[in-house]
Amino acid sequence: MAVIGLGTMGAGIVEVFARAGLAVTAIEVDRAALARGMAALDASLSKAEARGRLTAGERDQVLGRVTAAADLAAAASAGLVVEVVPERMDIKRQVFAELDRACRPEAVLVTNTSSLPVTAIAAGTRHPGRVAGMHFFNPAPVMRMVEVVAAVQTDPATTETLTGLVRSIGKTPVVVTDRAGFVANALLLPYLNHAVSLLAAGYATREDIDMAARVGLGLPMGPLALLDLIGLDTSLAILEVLDGEFGGARFAPAPLLRRMTEAGRIGRKSGRGFYDYGQDSPPPAVLTPTIQPNDSRPILSSVTLIDGAADHAGPAAVATLAEMIGAAGVSVTAGESDLVVVVASPGAAVLPAAPADRAADTVGMHVPGGGRLAEVISTVASSAGAAARAAALGRRLGLEVVHCPDRPGFLAGALLYPHLNDAVRMVQDGYASAADVDAAMTLGCGYPRGPLAMLDDIGAGRVHAVLASMHARYGDPAFAPAALLADHATAGLAFHSGGSGQ
Repeated sequence: MAVIGLGTMGAGIVEVFARAGLAVTAIEVDRAALARGMAALDASLSKAEARGRLTAGERDQVLGRVTAAADLAAAASAGLVVEVVPERMDIKRQVFAELDRACRPEAVLVTNTSSLPVTAIAAGTRHPGRVAGMHFFNPAPVMRMVEVVAAVQTDPATTETLTGLVRSIGKTPVVVTDRAGFVANALLLPYLNHAVSLLAAGYATREDIDMAARVGLGLPMGPLALLDLIGLDTSLAILEVLDGEFGGARFAPAPLLRRMTEAGRIGRKSGRGFYDYGQDSPPPAVLTPTIQPNDSRPILSSVTLIDGAADHAGPAAVATLAEMIGAAGVSVTAGESDLVVVVASPGAAVLPAAPADRAADTVGMHVPGGGRLAEVISTVASSAGAAARAAALGRRLGLEVVHCPDRPGFLAGALLYPHLNDAVRMVQDGYASAADVDAAMTLGCGYPRGPLAMLDDIGAGRVHAVLASMHARYGDPAFAPAALLADHATAGLAFHSGGSGQ
């Protein structure tokens, strides 16, 4: 087999095949890039050896299976060729035209595109039935899933061959049809794009947006830090493809994303993106709050709690928070107090629950399901002092704290619920099953749980209610609950067996 293009992803794919025992011709027409790619392969294998994942002998055997070449003609005898060149249609079509002339008629030609239509790439070849997509995820040696993309012209036998190959190299195949972004990117990029829009609108700070995702939703990285890792230029290019195929606010690139790309602030590879990656800058995944969660300094002596939830869970949430506050040495009283806290739910506004004579002293507080994050919600009437006292109280309780306005979903929900809605629409449209959607996001994007499993945990009824509130507030069709979500909410059904549905 042969791999064309030896950048970061290409070198990773070469390593995957060679470690699985396959002979690979690694082709890069730029000799300097070829040398860098082979050096990256050697460094990766050396790191695996140092970590005890390979012996020195095994490392040498893997390198012995790889033959470097600087001419596409070296792929002539390969039965399968994987293209991993830059994500531009003109470049990919040129490579496939050359491979079409150089390779045997029975050779399977594969593109690793993450978003471009495989059908269009295959159209210029003499044997389009033998052309398909295999979308590996970065870093290829680590990520466990590969999307196998069947274009309109792809023969079923080609799809079966690639599915078997993916399994033989120890990864999980998810077979998808040729739709922009396939499964993972079509779900991931709108979520990341929405986070940029929230930042640009001043909805929350970059640190709070990323903390809400990591701590409140349990995701491995915050969306802005993840954009820096992927590359803002790469993300912009994928969104433009998605926007061209689907349209709508979820896919239209946020202006801030475009401006930062134009300014060259494209993430880690340029040294600056949403964060600064200079030597003295802490990585965004480990940013710590100004006041540590175990801070024991006196904050306030008394708090009034009000049930502001939109559902039956309110009294229990109030009781839980009251117990936590009491254990922290702060009095919970129905009379005069230093602070009024509305114990809120994402589908209800905080302001209507605020006492008329104490609106300035009132904020909302919401603790998402994991119980590690406190969302401090400021209304238009809340004073800065009240928000500061509530934040200090949250830290006194051992919680990470983020700030957000009194809007449906607050912060974690504003990020998550439209993302879940996108996943439901994908199932609704018959593009992928709930199992395949969740496999794509867990195995391909590192989610601890897939979006539909997360939806089942929250309950279809609650997700529907919050989205309906978001849609009513903003009027954006992207927030309108999918019809299938409404059906599941009405019937109390989960998307996976064993889920709660409510």
